[in-house]
Amino acid sequence: MSKHQVGYIAFGLFTLFYFFAFYFWNWPIIVYIGFFVLWILVVIYGSFIIQLNYHVKSICSVKSKEKVVAITFDDGPTEFTTKILDLLDEYQQKATFFCIGKQIEKHNEILSEIVKRQHEVGNHTYSHQKSMGFKSTKNMVKEIQDNAKLIEEKVGVKDVYFRPPFGVTNPRIRRAVKKLNQTVIGWNIRSFDTVNHDEEMIFKRIKRRISPGSIILLHDTSDKTVNVVRSLLEYLKKEKYKSVTIHELLNLK
Repeated sequence: MSKHQVGYIAFGLFTLFYFFAFYFWNWPIIVYIGFFVLWILVVIYGSFIIQLNYHVKSICSVKSKEKVVAITFDDGPTEFTTKILDLLDEYQQKATFFCIGKQIEKHNEILSEIVKRQHEVGNHTYSHQKSMGFKSTKNMVKEIQDNAKLIEEKVGVKDVYFRPPFGVTNPRIRRAVKKLNQTVIGWNIRSFDTVNHDEEMIFKRIKRRISPGSIILLHDTSDKTVNVVRSLLEYLKKEKYKSVTIHELLNLK
């Protein structure tokens, strides 16, 4: 049972209790309104913070005694992905790229390069629309399946990990993930490299949160992130950290 289902049960039980208290003890309606607003805020917060596992169980980090992390990139492949691949080669590190279907169609040769260089490909839906959180279960299933088929067709890789766009989850996404038996990957270090324009601030934000087993979220969509990645890889080298794919991170002995 997911946390949001527990929340529904708790809200239902409170509703029954409130009507009992209203009838026998004249509880004011403001009490019920206040609890309702609180419940709505919890649902909204849980939908946007993937680490809470409110709607969907996701893996956001692992416990490890080894100095390993998983660097992950969303929203590619793009023309910047190749620059990041070159940096990863230079520092002999591995990463996971959660790719969008429409971007794969534009840059399928870069997708092939990701696999050729022994990095990992993940599913980030076919279209990554801003309205993704409002799609029906049927449409979410199609988004995931269409991208999975495209990845398999282009590079022969199947059964990849899934990351929901923007990290947003809800009951419809939960049902789609359950139907397709997807393993959902979140993060415990969010760089905010799509909204923050200060490369040094982005790097420092990541650096002070790094610990063994961390999953780092970046986006292979700008030169800004390319520069941050260089700083990050230099730091990992200095601190004797190793970046591995998600699959390797989850299978550490």
